[in-house]
Amino acid sequence: MSVPFCSLKYAHDQIKYEAEKAMEGVYRRGQFILGTELEAFEKEYAIYCGTRYCVGVASGLDALYLSLHLLGIGPGDEVIVPAHTYIASWLAITRTGAKVVPVDADPANMLMNTSLVKKAITEKTKAIMPVHLYGAACDMSQLMEIAKKNNLYIVEDNAQGHGATWKEQKTGSFGECNATSFYPTKNLGALGDGGAITTDSKELAESAISLRNYGSTDRFTNPVLGINSRLDELQAAVLRVKLKYLDEWNGLRRAVAQTYLTQLKGVGDIILPTASYASVYHLFVIRTQYREELRSFLFQKGIGTTVHYPIPPHLQGAYSSMRFKKEDFPVSEKLAETVLSLPMWPGLDDGQVEWVVRQVKEFFEGK
Repeated sequence: MSVPFCSLKYAHDQIKYEAEKAMEGVYRRGQFILGTELEAFEKEYAIYCGTRYCVGVASGLDALYLSLHLLGIGPGDEVIVPAHTYIASWLAITRTGAKVVPVDADPANMLMNTSLVKKAITEKTKAIMPVHLYGAACDMSQLMEIAKKNNLYIVEDNAQGHGATWKEQKTGSFGECNATSFYPTKNLGALGDGGAITTDSKELAESAISLRNYGSTDRFTNPVLGINSRLDELQAAVLRVKLKYLDEWNGLRRAVAQTYLTQLKGVGDIILPTASYASVYHLFVIRTQYREELRSFLFQKGIGTTVHYPIPPHLQGAYSSMRFKKEDFPVSEKLAETVLSLPMWPGLDDGQVEWVVRQVKEFFEGK
């Protein structure tokens, strides 16, 4: 049996007629940038997240960068970020000219270790960037308290957390300015690159609208330095269709996760992710010291897997100038050596999930 790591076919087949109709409408109207579809999506996504405003931009990285920039973060400032995350979280900080200040992961949940955040704060710290990795929410209660006591901004990286909650509040709604990505494989994915900023601040939203469009709100008038980063009409139209199905699709992810959690409990040396209905399981990530052997075995059985992420940002060549070294963030480094993402997408049927479980068990029977 073939079980791809990720497939968009189920979701795209389900919305095929609606998506084609929505794209045809954009084509017919002939308005492809900053039009009615984007305006409608921004309103709908803001409502979904529980924020007052949403501003669509060209990518998740742009959303992170602009969120930091809007808060005045730049050279001389420091931003606390997880050591275990995709490098985009770091790149956005670097792009502002601010200094990346990593904190190690919590071995219990693989997210930012909130107990280490306080120790990382200096007089130069301006913001904390929690990353809701793998679809699980960071402890926003503690982080918001720390931020308030130290007069710091919170900028959420919600690229993997569409629909996730912390104490029944949606992720992407806690910080002053928050960012997300609509990369195609995300829980809410476009048909190309895309991203958005969410905020409750009218001032920040208006500034973001200007910055994403060359620093302009009136054509050919540019009072501030901006960039070109706009979520286009075709992507917005498709995202509007997909948004209506997001909770349903997240429910299907949770059902797959529940099977994995139940059936793989106590198998070999596997460490399972924390079970939580609040998670939207963008990825289902296990840990095992036999990662490479297991991955090879599953590949031979037709099962796709991926490693998120094999090299932590602090050991990437892009950050060699910061002179980080092995053992600086031991938990994150251990995760990089042991994490393995199993197939996870809405539309995985029971037979496919059972096949994955059976093969994982078979592998560990030989250990």
